[in-house]
Amino acid sequence: MDSSTELVTFVNTRIIPLALFVIMLGMGLTLIVNDFKRIFKFPKAVTIGLVNQLVILPIFGFILAFSMPLAPELAVGIMLLVVCPGGTTSNLFTHIGKGDVALSVTLTAIASVITFFTAPFIVSYSLRYLMGEGSEFVLPVGKTMGTLMFLTIIPVGLGMIIRRFAPHFSDRVQPMVKIFGIAFLFGLVVFLCYQQRDIIVEAFLVTGPVSLLLNVSTMALGYYSARRLQLNNAQSVSITLEVGLQNSGLAMTMALGILQNYQMSIVPAIYTLIMFFTAGTLVSYLNAKWNTKVSAEE
Repeated sequence: MDSSTELVTFVNTRIIPLALFVIMLGMGLTLIVNDFKRIFKFPKAVTIGLVNQLVILPIFGFILAFSMPLAPELAVGIMLLVVCPGGTTSNLFTHIGKGDVALSVTLTAIASVITFFTAPFIVSYSLRYLMGEGSEFVLPVGKTMGTLMFLTIIPVGLGMIIRRFAPHFSDRVQPMVKIFGIAFLFGLVVFLCYQQRDIIVEAFLVTGPVSLLLNVSTMALGYYSARRLQLNNAQSVSITLEVGLQNSGLAMTMALGILQNYQMSIVPAIYTLIMFFTAGTLVSYLNAKWNTKVSAEE
């Protein structure tokens, strides 16, 4: 194994999981036990958000993966993405967009726990269906659940413990972890684009429209289902961003660290760029609308 291969392997198996662990630890620093109890206090909003994120998003993703003219690896990349929960990015954009941050944090936390159980089985089925029964790619369910526990449950729980016993430290560290999370995602996208530089332009032309369709359609479904079911505007904004901003870092980690396939990581990488653009556009519009309302009232 040459030095460049060793470096890539080290990044895939050590650096990326460690960085994701830190990001999820940062999310845990924002949580308290009552965040998980909010599903009983506000069952309607939480249920609508979870159904959109854990049911509608994977179903819509599978329809796209099955129906669009994509290479099997790219189709699997869609499924890796849609089984992931939201992340700290969705909480950040919800705050900027004047959404219900408490609801956003609750949805991220609960979806992260549920994903630990659902993601391995959905991805395993998707691999068999999209790659074929004789495919060399087999998802080890036990190993995947262990990886998800290390990358989600453990760091989130550890972060909550730190917040419980060192709240001032937690408050100081949170902003830095959020900045690190965004920087890490962009760095990971750049790394993947470099590694796949021979095919990245073609892959972007193929998967970019699919990623945009997935992102915009599910965000629209999230928003209109929330409004149709009479949630307020702040709650609707939260659900919209939770459905549209996935933990793409986790999806790329599963592609690179577990399945060891760069092509499967391309869709989550391209989706990252698109979701930042669409979410940025949305929160800019919401802020402009909010400022106009405030000025009119004054």
